[in-house]
Amino acid sequence: MINKDKIIKDFKKKIKLIKNHNKYYFERDNPQISDAEYDSLKREILELEKKYKFLKDLKLFEKNIGSPPSNKFKKVKHLSPMLSLSNAFDKSEMQDFIKKINNFLNLTDPNLEFTSEPKIDGISASLIYEKGILTQGLSRGDGEVGEDILENLKTISTIPKKINEKQIPDLLEVRCEIFIGKKDFKNLEEKFANPRNAAGGSLRQKDPKVTAKIPLKYFAYGFGTIIPITFTKQLEFLKKIESWGFIVNPLIKKVKGLEEIETRHKEIDKLRSSLNYDIDGLVFKVNDVKLQKRLGNTSNSPRWATAYKFSAERAVTKIKDIIIQVGRTGAITPVAKVEPVTVGGVVVSNATLHNEEEIQRKDIRIGDIINIQRAGDVIPQVVSVDLSKREKSSSPFKFPKKCLCGAETKKEISKNTNKLDAVRRCLKGYECKFTAKEKLKHLVSKEAFNIDGLGKKVVEQFWNLNLIKEPSDIFKLNYKRIKSLEGWGELSIKNLQKAITNSKKINLDKFIYSIGIRHIGQENAKILADFFISIHEFSNLFSNSKRIQILKNLVELDGIGETQTDSIDSFFSNKKNVEITLNLINQLSIGNYFSKKKGGKFSNKKMMFTGSFNNMSRSEAKSIAEDNGGKVLGSVSKKLDFLVVGNTKPTKRKIDQAKALKIKIVTENDWNKMLNNS
Repeated sequence: MINKDKIIKDFKKKIKLIKNHNKYYFERDNPQISDAEYDSLKREILELEKKYKFLKDLKLFEKNIGSPPSNKFKKVKHLSPMLSLSNAFDKSEMQDFIKKINNFLNLTDPNLEFTSEPKIDGISASLIYEKGILTQGLSRGDGEVGEDILENLKTISTIPKKINEKQIPDLLEVRCEIFIGKKDFKNLEEKFANPRNAAGGSLRQKDPKVTAKIPLKYFAYGFGTIIPITFTKQLEFLKKIESWGFIVNPLIKKVKGLEEIETRHKEIDKLRSSLNYDIDGLVFKVNDVKLQKRLGNTSNSPRWATAYKFSAERAVTKIKDIIIQVGRTGAITPVAKVEPVTVGGVVVSNATLHNEEEIQRKDIRIGDIINIQRAGDVIPQVVSVDLSKREKSSSPFKFPKKCLCGAETKKEISKNTNKLDAVRRCLKGYECKFTAKEKLKHLVSKEAFNIDGLGKKVVEQFWNLNLIKEPSDIFKLNYKRIKSLEGWGELSIKNLQKAITNSKKINLDKFIYSIGIRHIGQENAKILADFFISIHEFSNLFSNSKRIQILKNLVELDGIGETQTDSIDSFFSNKKNVEITLNLINQLSIGNYFSKKKGGKFSNKKMMFTGSFNNMSRSEAKSIAEDNGGKVLGSVSKKLDFLVVGNTKPTKRKIDQAKALKIKIVTENDWNKMLNNS
């Protein structure tokens, strides 16, 4: 039995949290959590997407690579994106990684060849050489755009400024990791929190002379754009650049198949404490460059590489109490108040218990001794209970049947499973002050209106003072009254007023996301905005008669299903929701939505695939279509431009539907010809 709303709510919290940690990690080089905790959070997100397809469809985790570049340095677009890596944490996950590669390439090779290299905890950078001369040096930034830190990178004497070889590419982009050795960091401990912070802070100094005083080192590990490419293997490239004067990690090694991967992982795990740099795992890359190109990338990571991480940290503590929190969708979430304990260098005093069923399944009680794992979240998770230390007087926790507002809570029937959801929910909406307050916190968040200076604590303060009770109140604030409050001076009020005024101009997709319709995440909001285009058309949802026909059209959109349309219908069937939304619209200037469409041979074409293909997997075919501007739909409809039919086991029903709708049928041979035509 699953509670879809609770799952989505928790998922969004994790997405928001990882974006916040990305900012600390990539932009400020001052991570607030350990790498193990960050990886655990990222793993939770990916596992949730894997377990629940509806989370993957929200596309909230796409482009989760880094953090936008600061304004300190000139911003430069990367020649090719600097993507983050997917993670594996045990042998079975590495087996899945190899299996996915084989499936994508339509192969059955258990002994694929990989390179293995230590994953160094440093700062990624891109070195660009034109005719052998170092002309640009960029930080990772957000993966698409980096910062020009060339002069600071030049202070690292071991980075070649010129490649004195005859046969070198006209354009060469070398990816490397900048770090500070453990021994060198001992002399810097008073100035920086950790080696990574020291490396990042040094590279962002305005004065390169300051950077030059820091003993920075680097390892070259990969490539971006190269013209022309003269090598066929990853290892061949690394040996070549090593001969040109670049420093390559001596522990890089070629391995084949799962058993060699596992052996190498254990070997380096034993060695890591003796290394003069911090590592948290090994990176395994498909060695064949042609296969790398075929595999390509997902939205935020290459399919041909993964980081096989070392084990995460846990801690033991005691539950002092279990309290209840109410979320913006009315979900009732239990939280364990625990005796403060340090996990991964961070003191924690709360642990999430997820929902009523989770408490029952793990039999979690007040007074229990528990194992917790801080998975990057502000609130860590309870892994298990030590039953041997349970007090005899202990009794099962009775989950409250009422919301904090006093209303009865309810478990709704999931349309997917036709079973009760795991999460209890208060259904009062804006009539529940706890739900209404959380809705406001969502609306002002970075992903929604992004009102700087109006964070969660300020919303709490203004709520308690009756300054804000619904979204439109934000744009009618009594600044004279705020001025009398402690901590609010003229400058802070002026800045807040400016931020609120600026936020009045908002695009349709951001507006749709901000009003907090259940099951409508950022990507769903973009899909809806692309359909409605204007707030005028979107407002037709407020009319019961018009909404019926609109919902019929919406369900045909790829990414919008019955769950989303039911949620939209439920939201706008509520008169209070319509009233509050209209009040908000009247305070705003909502811009039309214009989608950014890719160019290519399939530009603006909608297609669907059925059956298996001889020379590629269906996944690879879909990836090629999308990379060339096409839109891959999940069902046959009038909107389809053509149906691509593989030679093996195509679905007859889909073909018949396409024929009935007079949609063009493209055979596998025709598809191959389309790909080969320039």
